[in-house]
Amino acid sequence: MTGEQGPLVIILGPTGVGKTSLAIELAGALKGEIIGADSRQIYRHMDIGTAKPTSAQQAMVPHHLIDIATPDYRLSLAEYQDAAYRCIEDLHQRGALPFLVGGSGQYISAVEEGWSIPRVAPNPALRAELEAYVAKNSPAALHDRLRQVDPMSAGSIHPNNVRRVIRALEVHSATGRPISELQRKRPPPWRIIRLGLRLTRSILYPRVDQRVDEMIAAGFVDEVRRLLNMGYARGLPSMSGLGYLEMAGHLLDDVPLDQAIQRTKFSTHEFIRQQDVWFRGHDNGILWHNVAEIDGGALAQMLRRWLARGDAKTTIETADEYSQDER
Repeated sequence: MTGEQGPLVIILGPTGVGKTSLAIELAGALKGEIIGADSRQIYRHMDIGTAKPTSAQQAMVPHHLIDIATPDYRLSLAEYQDAAYRCIEDLHQRGALPFLVGGSGQYISAVEEGWSIPRVAPNPALRAELEAYVAKNSPAALHDRLRQVDPMSAGSIHPNNVRRVIRALEVHSATGRPISELQRKRPPPWRIIRLGLRLTRSILYPRVDQRVDEMIAAGFVDEVRRLLNMGYARGLPSMSGLGYLEMAGHLLDDVPLDQAIQRTKFSTHEFIRQQDVWFRGHDNGILWHNVAEIDGGALAQMLRRWLARGDAKTTIETADEYSQDER
């Protein structure tokens, strides 16, 4: 990272809340470019189920870190962080305003907080052993093993997030040290403003349910069928994304489609709750906005004033005027 205090706008929030459309509006108004912070939109061939920006949307504003890997490539958090840093520095050098946009909290936190991520290569044999342990016992049982060697990480990783639990155990096995100890933070030198988008769950849940129905109508089942036919097994991390595992169950295990759809909706609701927990635990000054009342033009004006001021602070007056936090 360079030492220059260039600006960075972060737009975050739960899945389906409307981050993409707002980011395109703001980036278009402010000569910005969008850097994706979505752990599934990085994969090629996975378009419908990830709600990836359409080709028309990507033509309106340049997008980065979308379609950068095949579904069988295990992109590490360190690789994503490095790629995001390169993008941000490149945009600063070109005089463009970077917008980091997405709902993958770990991606966003790694970038904005400057995580020092252990460069420990994957251990396929150990991962297979731990996955078998989960299958025989339970995610909670594996989480207990992590708690014994790294209670700090166990306290921050949900027991159902088996991939992260396995990674923490993998790092401890390779280094003999807790991953929490190795994950030092060195915040980047940029001026950062964080815009969070919210909707009450009574509005958001029906909205994402409708989006799942629209994905099905747009050919989501066929998209998953193509991925399976291309040789991308449902056990891949990429295929654990919302809806992909459920549609694979429909295609491979004869799960009725209506059941697979309902499971996708329930999984999406649970994911939204997990996102909320993450953002609350990593709130570094997020200005929250109710999407039902948001004014894109006013937000653009706020950002212009922030950019012109040239400091790293967002005043209390600005937060009061433009943040519509749900209380």
